[in-house]
Amino acid sequence: MAEQIVIPTVTGRRGRYAALYPQVAALLASEEDAIAAMANLCAAIHQVFGWHWVGFYRVVGDQLVLGPFQGPVACTPIAYGKGVCGTAWQEDRTINVPDVDAFPGHIACSNLSRSEIVVPLHGHGGRVAAVLDVDSASLDDFGPEDEQELARLCRLIEPLLP
Repeated sequence: MAEQIVIPTVTGRRGRYAALYPQVAALLASEEDAIAAMANLCAAIHQVFGWHWVGFYRVVGDQLVLGPFQGPVACTPIAYGKGVCGTAWQEDRTINVPDVDAFPGHIACSNLSRSEIVVPLHGHGGRVAAVLDVDSASLDDFGPEDEQELARLCRLIEPLLP
């Protein structure tokens, strides 16, 4: 198990993701608890990229309930189809929002959040069991590379989800 995440001085997100993925994979390889895995993944992503907020919402009944996160306090619960997180759950797809003020029904937990990306995670039955929510204080901060790499990191946790 890795005791810390070490990212060499690299330029660009591609290099940071390339350095982060094998370390997170090693960190989570023997983890059997989904909440613990979510907590460590949030901490690693937050440490490496320094985004405003990184966290998980878990599907509990008919709502999303706050899970492990890094950043300021968060909104909870979130209804199915509401805000970016609820919409990603409902549509079962990654949603990348360049400007949260332009997203109809955006739930503003922090006025510092300017852009957001939400990645659904699937449990054993193939249904969405959680979402990874990442907020940035910069407009248009996420691109296709973030969509792909965050989903790849989330797949490390999916086997632990109900």
